[in-house]
Amino acid sequence: MIKFLTARGKNFHFSGLPALVLAIFLAGCSPVNTGDKNWEQAEKIVAGIEEPEFPGNTYNITDFGAVADPEVNSTEAINKAIEKCSNSGGGKVVVPSGTFFTGAIHLQSNVNLVVSENAVLSFSTNPEDYLPVVLTRWEGIDCYNYSPLIYAYDKENIAITGKGLLKGNASTENWWKWKGRKEYGWKEGEPSQLLPNARPKLNEYDHNNVPVEERVMGEGCYLRPQFINLYKCRNILISDITIENSPFWIIHPLLSENIIIRNIHVNSLGTNNDGCDPESCKNVLIEHCYFNTGDDCIALKSGRNNDGRRWNVPVENIVVRDCHMENGHGGVVLGSEISGGARNVFVENCKMDSPELDRAIRIKTNSNRGGIVENIFVRNVEIGEVGEAILRVNCNYDIKNEGQDTLYPLVRNINLSKIECAKTKYALLLQGIEGKNCITGIHISDSHFSGVEKENKIEFANNVTLENVTINQELVN
Repeated sequence: MIKFLTARGKNFHFSGLPALVLAIFLAGCSPVNTGDKNWEQAEKIVAGIEEPEFPGNTYNITDFGAVADPEVNSTEAINKAIEKCSNSGGGKVVVPSGTFFTGAIHLQSNVNLVVSENAVLSFSTNPEDYLPVVLTRWEGIDCYNYSPLIYAYDKENIAITGKGLLKGNASTENWWKWKGRKEYGWKEGEPSQLLPNARPKLNEYDHNNVPVEERVMGEGCYLRPQFINLYKCRNILISDITIENSPFWIIHPLLSENIIIRNIHVNSLGTNNDGCDPESCKNVLIEHCYFNTGDDCIALKSGRNNDGRRWNVPVENIVVRDCHMENGHGGVVLGSEISGGARNVFVENCKMDSPELDRAIRIKTNSNRGGIVENIFVRNVEIGEVGEAILRVNCNYDIKNEGQDTLYPLVRNINLSKIECAKTKYALLLQGIEGKNCITGIHISDSHFSGVEKENKIEFANNVTLENVTINQELVN
């Protein structure tokens, strides 16, 4: 027996061969396959990602003048060690035990930055320590902005490893207040990114296709830097480190490929503190990580509006496994900056649980974004409690602040199986766009949802099927 939910959520039941034939007809494509073949693709993605290797050379930052003193700025010494290591053929740059105060760190090719156990890289909260500006993206729009705390552009074979701490020191006393909201420390009369020369200006640059070299933000614009931004890089490893209190997005690979993010521990509850945001990246493995964040735990992105379409590079071939998501707006999220599309995403064996975790799986987009989100597979996820929904798809996200356009997104072939949930408001919360086939092919199977407060809310979504699914112990197919 297969249950179909129409655009308005009305149920139709079919069984046997007619059900399969009708499913294929309604989907307008090949039937959804949630079996092992799809997960074989995930295994191939992982097998194709090679961990970077480094020569045996070791460079201790103290040999270049770094001092384990939170009052002494060691930025120059750390970057000198990195340059020496790279220019000498590569190896490890070691941060030994102790607390080292620093500004922007720029990684170079063939360098493994090892933050040793009991070592702390404590980052300045003075914006001047992140000048001059560098080429980056800010919420999916290309620009020159403050350097991220750790940055690399067009490098290969790079790593950040070790069991030490990256301490961003962001708080309501510094970076977070730039959000312009009182709950993050902002006071009337203080500057914020909401001023006419900040975020709206960046949106205007994108809308008018202003050349990127003219989009110089930085000082006076109040756009917070990312913690780690690796732009157009190849062969990346980030492992074992702990990251605390970022100004903005935390781990942001951009237009990069062959990436491993493993065994990291993120505690950062500030505004826009996404845990890991691969943007327009290919072949990414995120495993054995812990996220406790002020925004999405993992958010997959591919650029905003015109800039995303101009690059037209999807985020693709992503495997997330064996991760623990605590606080956050979503466990694994696609969007909202998703104009370049997303495809071939695999999430398995994860635990998501917190009254402050809003959704487990979320897709957010709108009619300014456009783009295709497809071939998303999720299995074996244990959800204790989420605040809003197990699966949330919103095709009108933030539309009130952007205005309606006609670049309609398409979300299709979304598959969840073997999902257990103990408490949520909705199991499914799907909101498409009236008259537009923006959501099609949602398949939920072999899953059991308890503590569900409200009935599924499904608006303008087609071909939603449930097989062997219980909601509050009642079989719904």
